Amino acid sequence: MAGAPVTAGRELLRWVLLGIAAVVLVVFLHAQQQHGIEVSYGRSPADSAKVGKGPAPRLGDPSVPSVEEMTALVAASPVVRLPGATARWNEQAVREAAGDHPLRILVAPPFLDEDEQRRVRDVENATIVVIGTEVVGDLYRATLDDLAGWRAQFATVDVTGPLVTLIAKLREVPVPADREELRWREPSDRELATVAADLRATGLHAAAGATLTGVPTETAETAFPGGARYVALPAQPFGEPLPRYGPALTGLFPDTPIIVMYGLWIEYHGPAADFAEVAGASFYGHFADRISQYDYSQDKVLAVYLDRVTDIRYSGLFDRPLPYRPVDPLRVALPALPWLFAGCVAAFLALSVRSLRRPVNAGIRRGGAPARLAGLTALAVEMSLLTDTRSDPALTRGIGKLQAARAALDEALPERHVWALLNEAADELDDSAQTVGLAGYRPELYLQGRLS
Repeated sequence: MAGAPVTAGRELLRWVLLGIAAVVLVVFLHAQQQHGIEVSYGRSPADSAKVGKGPAPRLGDPSVPSVEEMTALVAASPVVRLPGATARWNEQAVREAAGDHPLRILVAPPFLDEDEQRRVRDVENATIVVIGTEVVGDLYRATLDDLAGWRAQFATVDVTGPLVTLIAKLREVPVPADREELRWREPSDRELATVAADLRATGLHAAAGATLTGVPTETAETAFPGGARYVALPAQPFGEPLPRYGPALTGLFPDTPIIVMYGLWIEYHGPAADFAEVAGASFYGHFADRISQYDYSQDKVLAVYLDRVTDIRYSGLFDRPLPYRPVDPLRVALPALPWLFAGCVAAFLALSVRSLRRPVNAGIRRGGAPARLAGLTALAVEMSLLTDTRSDPALTRGIGKLQAARAALDEALPERHVWALLNEAADELDDSAQTVGLAGYRPELYLQGRLS
């Protein structure tokens, strides 16, 4: 039976198309959930929250006296510096800001854990507590919000600005507008030659006292695919001019990003000059509070800074080249999925309509070729009594096809051949019925009546 396999194939195709449509719909909806709207040029691979993750570093001696011992120390002296404390300030500026307001300042090291920090803050007779470079007093906490303040805080461990601000708040007076900026000097020829030699040899110069042990290769490659050169210096002496290496090294290494670290302050020099302010403001605006409390190494801070540089590059602000990203097949195919879904649904509906329009064929096919032959033969006999000269030729041809189909069945010829003859016979009988105007004798309607 040739027709039966064809119908079965159509049914299978119909349900396969429906299945494909369902799968496409699920994939598309899942993709919408996973790939929402992003306000970025691309998806950055950086993890620029490393500074805020995990336990606080323990690079120094974490021991501090008891609350009672520290209370006694503060009572005995207006300024108490615990072992390991690093914060410095302009004493004259602080005295002028304080005026006749009594101050008791307790200065703690930056490598305390949460319990030790809480113990330091529990010293009630301390007017101001400085932990690392974080300055708190009473219910207030003084924080910086510009590059000049962060530069002084992290390059020279200077907390003059936060101290003066907090004292003014405690006294309920206006904050002084003037702030002393860091002083700079040009590096000597010997200093510059030493740094440049290391940069030419390895791309990294780490001065004595610096805590940078190496540049994180993978992070550096995503931040600066063309390469960069790095200078790491320890925190600079308070009150002394800082050597301005950036412009000098840019002249020696043109069109090359130069990263200079003064303690935990990072300077960028090189292509896209505006990039330096954006990168610095973005990084320290996010992590300054965390860095000020804990004794992070330069390795950790540089790694996170480079991640932030990668984020900025992926934002597309500075037209810097992006690293190669493998093609995501789902992302490429996503726009075509709705069309594929619509096509599958349309094909399913078309095949379904065809099946609904020809229900009799399905019933006759379930009975096999003999049943269809019997039905069409009965139709031909009845029509022979009603046809005229216009419809007789088609009826005659249909009867001939039925005789050929019967002979094929008797001779056990291939079922496909039998069904082809039966379909041709049905077409001829249908033509004859339409010609004579007998709608009820069209094969599909006639056979449906016999089945019912």
